[in-house]
Amino acid sequence: MLNQTNPSIRCTVNSCSYHKDQRCTLNEIQVGCDQGTVGSCRETQCVSFQLGNPSAKCGCE
Repeated sequence: MLNQTNPSIRCTVNSCSYHKDQRCTLNEIQVGCDQGTVGSCRETQCVSFQLGNPSAKCGCE
């Protein structure tokens, strides 16, 4: 799917190589965490992230 966006996965991380038009171009993503318990979305991360454009603003809020 790498050239088409997945309408089920919204993304605001402009520097990811899978980011396109506020969507993800992957069929699926993996979400992980660094800690044993998770209490907020800030404690999770997209494990599928791959740096594509390091000069792009993140877009994270």
